Amino acid sequence: MSAVISPSINSNVVHEAEAQRQYARLKLPAKIRYQTKQGQVQEAQLLDLSVGGFSFQPGSNVLHEGQHHRGRLMFEVEGIGFAMDVEFQVRSLAGGKRAGCEFHNLKPREMSALRYVISSFLSGELINVGDLISTLQRENFTKARKGGDGAPVGFFGRLRATGLSLAIFLVGVAACTYVLYQLYDIYFITHADSAQVAVPGQQVSLPREGAVQALVKVGDTVAKGAPVGTFSSNMMDVLKGVLPTEDLTPDNLQRLFGKTFQGTLTSPCDCRVTAQLVGDGQTAGKGAPVFLLSPVDAVATVEARFPYRSFDELQPGTVVSFTVAGEDSERSGHISTLALQEGGLASDIRVIIQPDQPLETELAKRPVDVRIRPLGGIFDNRLAAEGEMLASKLLPASDAAASK
Repeated sequence: MSAVISPSINSNVVHEAEAQRQYARLKLPAKIRYQTKQGQVQEAQLLDLSVGGFSFQPGSNVLHEGQHHRGRLMFEVEGIGFAMDVEFQVRSLAGGKRAGCEFHNLKPREMSALRYVISSFLSGELINVGDLISTLQRENFTKARKGGDGAPVGFFGRLRATGLSLAIFLVGVAACTYVLYQLYDIYFITHADSAQVAVPGQQVSLPREGAVQALVKVGDTVAKGAPVGTFSSNMMDVLKGVLPTEDLTPDNLQRLFGKTFQGTLTSPCDCRVTAQLVGDGQTAGKGAPVFLLSPVDAVATVEARFPYRSFDELQPGTVVSFTVAGEDSERSGHISTLALQEGGLASDIRVIIQPDQPLETELAKRPVDVRIRPLGGIFDNRLAAEGEMLASKLLPASDAAASK
């Protein structure tokens, strides 16, 4: 009874040649010339050749297994012969009919040449001298990777690798967080076009053209009627249009030209000086505001202008956050009133923001960055809290790795 072997059952059966032989051997027209241990020069036709070794018929009993020899492989390509110096070891002997040899210390260039000859022979192409020279000139092997010898990594090496990976991870998290916050800031946060700290009060103006000299500083408190500054004007400008024509003689004009008129600027109320609009020694025209005063009990607010397209977000009571120029901390407040700009219809909406914490009147006229966050900034605050929590968990580990 004959048994039928199914191909599916024997799919895992591997031929011995496939499992043991690393390089396929082919019959190529080539010769080997070598010198025996007795000093005799022998030459024989190759039976087969591969990148790993070759075999030939020794024809005599001068070879022994395990012996090392130096020889020369000789090829002939397109009528041109070339040779290759090789070192080999006799691995097997089958009487005097076949000697199997293995290459030793084969250099990368020789290996590349053998691979090119074998590949061309297998594909049926003609071996070209130009292609062979090009193969020998180029770099056909890559350098070995560092640490690729399989040696185990020590504790400090692992710790260093862990610290580097953690640092790269933190940089990636920071970059991703920054990009997400920028997108959130662009698409979800409403920004004011411009804003400033506004303080209700009165202005002290020049009654006539002249040079100003302040007697108080910004932030000082002055009583009603107290002097806040002085001004000096040329006497000729003061009497211009007052003197009769008959008094405008050259002698009178010369005397008036060198004289000045002194005046005093006083406070109209019990106020605090919030701003000086004209510097000391500078000349201003008649009616020009010099000082900005606000009542002692005045409350500073923020005046902002938003584009009309932000109409849906601008409602009385809307929570906003703002930062005054020169301060690092962010403040909060809510919209108290809103209206269009003065002069009728306009493309901007004027908003008055009442701060949750009192603003100093000395901040009057300072620019302010105003933002309206969705849900009153709940998402933004939660994002910041989660970022701080993540940093508190990761930074101690990175510090410990860096200290090592």
